[in-house]
Amino acid sequence: MLESAFHPEDQARSLIDRRLLAAGWLVQSKAEMNLGAGLGIAVREFQTASGPVDYGLFVDRRLCGVVEAKAQGTTLSGFAEQAARYIADAPKHLIREEGQVRFEYVASGTETLFRDHSDPAPVSRRVFWFHRPETLDLWLKQSLTLRARLQTMPEVVTDGLRACQIDAVVALERSLAENRSRALVQMATGAGKTFTACTLSYRLLAHAGFKRILFLADRANLVRQTRDEFLAYRPPGTGRSFSELYNVQKLGAAGLDKDAQVVVATIQRVYSVLAGRELAEDEEEVSSFEVGGADAERLVSYNPALPIESFDLVITDECHRSIYGTWRQVLEYFDAFTVGLTATPSLHTLGFFGRNLVAQYPYERSVVDGVNVGFEIFRIRTEIGERGATVKAGYDLPVRDKRTRAQRYETLSEDFSYTPDQIDRSVLVPNQIRTVLETYRDTLFTELFPSRRDVPKTLIFAKDDHHAEEIVTLVREVFGKGNDFAKKITYRTDGADPESLIRSFRNDYTPRIAVTVDMIATGTDVKPIEVLIFFRDVKSELYFEQMKGRGARTI
Repeated sequence: MLESAFHPEDQARSLIDRRLLAAGWLVQSKAEMNLGAGLGIAVREFQTASGPVDYGLFVDRRLCGVVEAKAQGTTLSGFAEQAARYIADAPKHLIREEGQVRFEYVASGTETLFRDHSDPAPVSRRVFWFHRPETLDLWLKQSLTLRARLQTMPEVVTDGLRACQIDAVVALERSLAENRSRALVQMATGAGKTFTACTLSYRLLAHAGFKRILFLADRANLVRQTRDEFLAYRPPGTGRSFSELYNVQKLGAAGLDKDAQVVVATIQRVYSVLAGRELAEDEEEVSSFEVGGADAERLVSYNPALPIESFDLVITDECHRSIYGTWRQVLEYFDAFTVGLTATPSLHTLGFFGRNLVAQYPYERSVVDGVNVGFEIFRIRTEIGERGATVKAGYDLPVRDKRTRAQRYETLSEDFSYTPDQIDRSVLVPNQIRTVLETYRDTLFTELFPSRRDVPKTLIFAKDDHHAEEIVTLVREVFGKGNDFAKKITYRTDGADPESLIRSFRNDYTPRIAVTVDMIATGTDVKPIEVLIFFRDVKSELYFEQMKGRGARTI
């Protein structure tokens, strides 16, 4: 076996060279040092009074930081003090002002710790990559660091805010001022999480000098809804809309708009931009609650078009545990604070946020406050739904091709038995669906809503698009109504824009009944909904709470 010709630290320096170059630095030896060659120069084996540091960092000809390299696999935290010593012993003739040499990196080529010595109580933090020279140049020109500015925030203007929103904003700003990298807020569905995010975002942009904020929503239609809420938001005391003060971007295939201060996206879209790959339209339309936990982790590589300092804050709204597993590296790519907003925190979520749950506003309290309403359960049991059934041999059974939807008939050569779990997936039983819908119709104005004349706005959850198609047809048949009475709203809705259907369901008299799979299952705000019908099992308790919240809003 041939041993490597390189010392482990030399291998680390080779990796660090490549990382610095990718981030826009020019790497030079002492002999070839030319500080006028570019904005950012990293000089190898730079001499200090304590000996040579692996790299001295110069921005616009000014020494501003150091990089201490260690072999891969080395635990790095203990070497921060060594790097700090090199900073303290930097050549005096190169220092024009106090605090000029302040940026400290300890790196192994696969792991990097960063510390800004101008921060209050400066502490090292892990970063995915090195910052660009332009970023350090900007930080050098600011009188206070971002973390210092967070400690001098003005009081919250409470006009137009609910008490739970005020509590959340105050608690989040306190957590940020304490330099807690992650914070979680629990707010019941309908309590105004997005409005809270708008308030926090405005204050951080206006008073803390945040450059850009990323808001992650669960699906593409929620991205559009969130963008519209940011555009319409009017910060208290300004007399102007948010869109008059700051640029809001819905992230698309073209990538990041450098002038945007708020960027709204799905995590799938952010990953596709980082990876430089195309994203199919339907990949953004499936709720992350529906994504299984067994997916391979989405590993990311550094992308100079979207450097780690692109965002100062990442807000994640109502995302399933997969965002903290499968998609975790996408979140950890950015050198940013992370704030989570959820109605239903899971152990995965609490773990990711280090149990830093800063504010809570549970569903029960929201009902007491009149923000949401309570609910009652009406259980409809059918023999087939409870036990399944058997179709006898000799029966002509219709078989539908799921891909083409073409139907043919096959004669059963032997008995065919199916279980409740197979119903509406591999086996469709129209009579079972019809029985449930007829029961709903017949009890609607007697047992469920006595004295009412109009069918309340009703949302039906189907198992898949084919199931939804069958339900819509049977709803129209059972209620004896036309096409406008019941609509299918899924991302596979042919011939109609799902967004316009959602708006119509929210604002118009018809449709009275909408059938969906998961497009309106989380986040989508349709306040007039009074009835939810589950034609499916929901395996996740958290997802069920999200779905239930679609009908809990107070009008």
